[in-house]
Amino acid sequence: MRGAAPSSRPALTRSSAARGGVLSLLALVAACASTPPAVGPVPPGPASPGPGPTSPPPSIDGLSLTALPGWAEEDHLAAFNAYVAGCVRARAGAAEAVCARARDLAARRFTPSDARAFLETNFVATEARTDDGRAGLLTAYFAPEYPARSAPDAEFDAPVLSRPSNLSEVGDRAAIEAGSARSTALAWMRAEDLFFLQIQGSGTLTFPDGARLRAAYAADNGARFVGIARPMAERGLLPQNGTSGDAIRGWLSAHRGAEAREVMALNPRYIFFAVSPDNGDEATGAAGVPLPARRAVAVDPSHWTYGDAVWIEADGGNLIGAKASYRGLVMALDTGSAIRGPVRADLYIGRGDAAGQEAGAVRHPLRMWRLMPKG
Repeated sequence: MRGAAPSSRPALTRSSAARGGVLSLLALVAACASTPPAVGPVPPGPASPGPGPTSPPPSIDGLSLTALPGWAEEDHLAAFNAYVAGCVRARAGAAEAVCARARDLAARRFTPSDARAFLETNFVATEARTDDGRAGLLTAYFAPEYPARSAPDAEFDAPVLSRPSNLSEVGDRAAIEAGSARSTALAWMRAEDLFFLQIQGSGTLTFPDGARLRAAYAADNGARFVGIARPMAERGLLPQNGTSGDAIRGWLSAHRGAEAREVMALNPRYIFFAVSPDNGDEATGAAGVPLPARRAVAVDPSHWTYGDAVWIEADGGNLIGAKASYRGLVMALDTGSAIRGPVRADLYIGRGDAAGQEAGAVRHPLRMWRLMPKG
């Protein structure tokens, strides 16, 4: 967080979808067919590792990975590769040792069977639990690309603001839009696109001359993130099951101006950005590691540690356009202000419009297992 990406998730940079944490597009909604294949495989510069769980780590006397739902159908080589890419943030002795062995093996010829054997030999699984025993929540985020302009016009009239010199005095979203922030306009966007960029925490700005800039989280006004999906449904602006990201964006676009600004102002949190050339690389999360699409999640760092391997199972999403389920091995590499609790994750889908459309419809009951190294 996915700013947002996903939360105003200042963590991708929130990926970028970058941020001091990442927020998800579905945090926007949250604060409010056939089963697809396994999930497979969302702040500039490396970030410090998360603080790790607040409670003692679980015993390694856990489940065999073969007992995980869907383990036999997993793409084990893709899962192994995601582990190798993300385990570099692991700092505990056993975790660091297993990571080193995996990275050594990855440099050799390695088959899917080898990958499965390595994971089953080196890990057991312990399920994370909510306080009340109920299912958790999976949402998703992405690294967005938005059209922008170097000067304002009638359509592109919302400034992408730099970190203000009077940050402690800027006030809420409405005050900032009225001119309270002493900032520089780095680019100009459609108002609804800027709103979603702030939720994601970062993204790529594309200009008519072909130039591309990556906008990354630089600061926020300190206000609490408030999702607008639920109040939009309560006001009858959107149906209860029709509050996907695309639906919200469509409504804001159709009502651009005072009406849309009044709805967006329900979320007082405001994100400021820094820009740099976009080199086309994958987004980077709060762990300082590039986020592999569909193999990285934002988590609550008070319950998880960056570099943890996680098994997720999420079935039964009810938003219009939602896929049936998400299941597979993912790496804990990001965080976000709306990502709170032991069974809460924000799945990084990837870059661009297609990823954004999918991410906007992810709101699935979730189970999570921590994959513990045997040592």
